Amino acid sequence: MVYIQQAFKGLSDGWRYFVGTVVVIAFVILGQIPFTVATFIEASNQGLSLFELDENKLMTILEPNLNLFLMLLSFAVGLLGILLVNKFLHKMTLTQLTTARQRIDWKRFWTVFFGWGILSSGFVLLDYFLAPEDYVLNFDFNKFLILCVIAIVMVPLQTSCEEYLFRGYLMQGLGVITKNRWFPLLFTSIVFGLLHIANPEVEKLGYIIMVYYIGTGLFLGIITLMDEGLELALGFHAANNLFTALLVTADWTAFKTYSILKDMSDPTEATLTDIIVPVFVIFPILLIILSKMYGWSNWKERLLGRVTEPPKDDYKIIE
Repeated sequence: MVYIQQAFKGLSDGWRYFVGTVVVIAFVILGQIPFTVATFIEASNQGLSLFELDENKLMTILEPNLNLFLMLLSFAVGLLGILLVNKFLHKMTLTQLTTARQRIDWKRFWTVFFGWGILSSGFVLLDYFLAPEDYVLNFDFNKFLILCVIAIVMVPLQTSCEEYLFRGYLMQGLGVITKNRWFPLLFTSIVFGLLHIANPEVEKLGYIIMVYYIGTGLFLGIITLMDEGLELALGFHAANNLFTALLVTADWTAFKTYSILKDMSDPTEATLTDIIVPVFVIFPILLIILSKMYGWSNWKERLLGRVTEPPKDDYKIIE
């Protein structure tokens, strides 16, 4: 049984996915309350009004470590909502939401996590050595130690929330409803990208960066469908955000942290190459490498094929 068909093992009526999505959104909003309250209190202490603050000021008014924790808290609460909806509304197990395999393959997760973590960190360090004038050392041991604890615990919850929602819950739900794979792949990738439109990076770099966000969503969706599970997407996304949060920050990025380095370059000077290369060069190379590692084949069927309800005999709850 393929990954999307796992949804047939639970209650997969279309209305359940609509209600479930609303519930998950409600959980995310609930998780944003502590951040909103803390920001309101700090703004009041500084004699400011939340309605007078621009987005950049709003996202930096709190102490960076506290700001990061409260930002990520909403995703942790959202992840809890996804798991509860999956269990009680759809009567499915976490394994069924994660993979078509008999059990979650954590080796896949850690392989991609460390592989992409090391590679992406290498790109940053290479740029640092090629253009040291664009960076300043931002390292503060005590603050960095607190950052490590927050990031190691909370960032994987944030990325897992996004992966379980887009490449998991919505991918399966839309696949069951539309009876195909191409629509869930494109829809979740586009929506995933558009949800980043409020990021400060968009204001600085322009809407061209949406190519990167949507392209990243498409890459994560492809590896999920080709590998019949979320393990690779979970590992990649966690590594991408965690290593970035610890290694480099900038005043114009969504994650403003006590990282080791701070990028001082002018973001408006970013070229198309900085945005296009990851999507059209690095990601395709990664797809080739992963396809060789895990023996992927029949790409057309796995990415564009029909989704059919399997025989009742195949409905076996995965332990």
